[in-house]
Amino acid sequence: MAERDPLLVIQDLTKHFPIYQPLLLGLSRRQIGVLSAVEGVTFTLHRGETLGLVGESGCGKTTTARLILRVLQPTRGEILFKVGDAMVRVDQLEGKALRALRPHIQLVFQDPHSSLNPRMPVGEIIGEPLKLNGYGTDAEIIERVKFLMAKVGLDVQHLRRYPHSFSGGQRQRIGIARALALNPELVVCDEPVSALDASVQSQVLNLLKDLQAELNLTYLFISHNLAVVDYMADRIAVMYAGRIVELAPKRQLFDRPRHPYTEILLAAVLPPDPTLRSSRARRLRNGQNETPHPEGCAFSCRCRYALECRRSEAPELIEVEPGHLVRCHQANDLSLTPLNRFAHPMSGDHP
Repeated sequence: MAERDPLLVIQDLTKHFPIYQPLLLGLSRRQIGVLSAVEGVTFTLHRGETLGLVGESGCGKTTTARLILRVLQPTRGEILFKVGDAMVRVDQLEGKALRALRPHIQLVFQDPHSSLNPRMPVGEIIGEPLKLNGYGTDAEIIERVKFLMAKVGLDVQHLRRYPHSFSGGQRQRIGIARALALNPELVVCDEPVSALDASVQSQVLNLLKDLQAELNLTYLFISHNLAVVDYMADRIAVMYAGRIVELAPKRQLFDRPRHPYTEILLAAVLPPDPTLRSSRARRLRNGQNETPHPEGCAFSCRCRYALECRRSEAPELIEVEPGHLVRCHQANDLSLTPLNRFAHPMSGDHP
C-alpha cells in the first residue's frame, strides 16, 4: 500500500461545534462549551484503494466525510488532495479555487430517495453537474448522460422519467451516475446500501467494485455493516467518539484486533445460524457509564481492560505492526478475540 500514490492525506482533522445557551427569551445567546465531533483524525488514502470507515452512530464518520468534501470548515487540521502533480490544501480553499476542486471529489448519499429532486427527470438530475461546470453543449450533455446511465445499468430510454418511477436500487444507481458525471478521482460513499434490500445491496456493491476497477476510482466507504466493509475495503479505520482508534488492512483487523472497541464490534456481528449466537458481545461490555472521558482515553469508561492509573491519559495512535495503527495504552499487551470467520458470513469473497 505504501507504494501507491497518495491521493488524500488527512492530518489532525478536528471539528468542534459550539454549544450555546439562550438568553433573554431566546433573543440572544452565549457560548457555554463545544461539542467535539471529530478529534485529531489522521490517515492517508491511496489512489485506487478503498478505505472503510466504521463505528457506531454519532462517532463522527459522516462529519469526517463532510469535512473532506468541505461542506463543513474544519476547526483545525490539514486536508491535502492531489490534483495533477501537486498536493492542494483543501481546508484553505475558498471561492473559485474550491469550486474548481469539487469535480474531483464526489459523494454518493445514503438515502437514494431524498437525495434526488422529485421534480426533475433523471436525465436532468444526472446532467445537472455537467451544466453547472460548463461541460459542453446540450447535445453533448445528453450523450454523456446516456453513457452514464448505461454504465450503471439503467435503461437510457428512461431518462425522461422521474425518481418515483424507479425502485430503490435504481435510484441509487442514478445517484452513482450523478457522482461519476464529472470523472472524479475520489468518491465518498456514505452508507450507500444501508437503505436497500439485501438482494439489491449485492448488485450495487458489485457495480461499485466494477466501476472502481474500470475507472480507477478511490473510495472512502462509510458503513455500519462489517460484512459490506469486508467485501469492499482494502483497509478499515475504526472510529469512536470522533477519533480513529484502530486502522489496519482488513485481514489484520478481523484476524488480530488490537483495540477493545474493535473486539466489541466484531463480537456484535450476528452469524446466520441462530444456534451459534451468544451473549459474547454483551459480556465484553462492562456496564459502566458510556460517556467518553473528556480528557483521557475516550473508551476507558466502557473498556473492560482499562487501568485506573491510565484513564486520565490520552493514548496516542501508534503502529503496533506494519500498517496497523492503534490508539490504546495496552495495545501491545492485550490478546483480543478475533472474528470467528467460520461462524460469520464475512469471507471477503461475496457481499
